[in-house]
Amino acid sequence: MSASEQPTKKTSFWRALLKYGVPLLVTIGLCYLLFTGVNFSEMIAIIRRDCNFWWIALALVISIFSHIFRAMRWSIQLDALGVKTPLFILVLSIFGTYAVNLVLPRLGELWRTGYIAQRQRASFTTVFGSMVADRLADTVTVALLTAFTFLIASKELLSYLSQNPEAYQSVIGLLTSPWLWAAVVVCLGVVVFVFKMYPDNKLVKATIGFIKGLWEGFAVVAHMKGKGRWLLLTVCIWGCYFLQLYVAFFSFPVTAEVVSRYGVVAVLVCFVLSSISMGVPSNGGIGPWQWAIIFGLSMFATGIPGLTKEYSTSFANLVMGCQTLLLILLGLFTFICVALDKRRQQKSLPQP
Repeated sequence: MSASEQPTKKTSFWRALLKYGVPLLVTIGLCYLLFTGVNFSEMIAIIRRDCNFWWIALALVISIFSHIFRAMRWSIQLDALGVKTPLFILVLSIFGTYAVNLVLPRLGELWRTGYIAQRQRASFTTVFGSMVADRLADTVTVALLTAFTFLIASKELLSYLSQNPEAYQSVIGLLTSPWLWAAVVVCLGVVVFVFKMYPDNKLVKATIGFIKGLWEGFAVVAHMKGKGRWLLLTVCIWGCYFLQLYVAFFSFPVTAEVVSRYGVVAVLVCFVLSSISMGVPSNGGIGPWQWAIIFGLSMFATGIPGLTKEYSTSFANLVMGCQTLLLILLGLFTFICVALDKRRQQKSLPQP
């Protein structure tokens, strides 16, 4: 092995470690903290005693529809780029994405890009740009939902902070800290300085190229056909996500009481927090998602004595556990179908 190859292998090792090792550690760490101080046998007893699994089953069916709507939305973007793909194949790619992300976080998006690009004999970059636009649309949606939730749930949030003065002081202290804003200004200044002074640097060029690629992938939404249908499907996707959690709240009598007493706002707060938590690097959101739901429920626990940490943990773990099991089953179904599809395509090729 030459000396020039060794640094490359070392770099690849550390890059892979950061990409896949850190999310795994985050998942394990948060799951460990999640169960610390929780009576595991009591949690199982709560699930056996109180859970109505029919509501969970309905939530999972709604979840499947969210994946189908996502495939339909992506189809519009791909069509605009000239990549005509059967809807069933796109649905499989979405199923596979979430299954792969359970094992290797963020690799699912690359897998579905590669799968569609290879199957349709399309440019990887073109398909990747459409996938990035798909994810950017989600980011914008979460930002809008967060702003809307803080607006309509400000009373509940302020009530929670007033009952937890330490949390209130921490939030206010962070937002008013001159060090925080000074750090933001310095970071922005450093980025602008580096980009202007070293435009020919490989890393700077790669970053600019990546940003341009993101923009081009997202810009296709503005001039493609079917923009109205694309927006409608975006509403359907996120409507399914919300409805899935809303329905799941009725699987336990205590969480159903949360909806009865506080209405849709309580579910919306938990929904937005759980959506934001999916940005934390982890395996399929396992760990951060439960923490977000538990924290969201704690804001409404004062008026509901039965909503203990054990109860919230039982609810969050059961919902995430069933969702994870569904993704595993859909993943197995996907990879069986992909293998059969490849065999069928190979047979259809002309023999030499």
